[in-house]
Amino acid sequence: MSTRPGTSQHSDAEAMRERVRDRYADAARQAAAGVAADDCGCGHPAGCGCESSCCAPSGDATQAPGFGAGLYALGEQGELPSTALLASLGCGNPTAVADLHEGETVLDLGSGGGIDVLLSARRVGPTGKAYGLDMTEEMLALARRNATEAGATNVEFLKGDIERVPLPAGTVDVVISNCVINLSVDKPAVFAEMARVLVPGGRIGISDVVAEDHLSPADRAERGNWVGCIAGALSQSEYEQGLATAGFEQISVTFTHQVADGLHSAIVKAVKPSDLAMSTHASGRTALPLADEPASGCC
Repeated sequence: MSTRPGTSQHSDAEAMRERVRDRYADAARQAAAGVAADDCGCGHPAGCGCESSCCAPSGDATQAPGFGAGLYALGEQGELPSTALLASLGCGNPTAVADLHEGETVLDLGSGGGIDVLLSARRVGPTGKAYGLDMTEEMLALARRNATEAGATNVEFLKGDIERVPLPAGTVDVVISNCVINLSVDKPAVFAEMARVLVPGGRIGISDVVAEDHLSPADRAERGNWVGCIAGALSQSEYEQGLATAGFEQISVTFTHQVADGLHSAIVKAVKPSDLAMSTHASGRTALPLADEPASGCC
């Protein structure tokens, strides 16, 4: 029996999606039990030997300067339930760079335990709204629990994939995300969906892991696995081109600190033109190939 073209790649993509889902479900269960995830954030096991910018010497995820809750100011940490902090596995603080205003509507792609949604909800105030989108039931349950504990009434958590956002076009003013887009197996779809759901003139403020341009996909796979936010990272120029293809302007990808050799946590900003009607998906887009994962190790 012949195999339809693309079937193997689709199966690989679904398998990778399930690995990501399982990894974050485990993190949610640990956080709900009051235990920090047993890694340094974004899939790096504690004590993995990563650079100091990735893992804290003690293996304490909340103290790691490259990933996790340690990237939030103490004042911000004090605003949040402890389980939201324990579940934080991001590589930045997108709420610090998104320049949120009273009354705006915000969407967090891959919202996890809800840390960025809750911070955004405080910034946009009672006349604004913060949506969180996640594909993991365990993370959604934890996020809703955290929202209740925080007394947040202007938040809503949605189940779905970041490649297929369950919101109408032109719904939100700002899209944020924290070390999640690198986990997607179809990044052009993510960029197109961000453009679709944004209002004209809307903007993105994203933290993500981004590779230096000289690193090939094979180079990235040698430095870490896909679930660990490394093998799936786009290069700086790939990120810029992907956003431009989706119709964004005023694009900037700025490295903040190194998380592995040639890979950095980065701040990504862009604006949807106010006079451009965006389609649901960019025409002619193709999914990026999956990089091979190393047999073991995180870096």
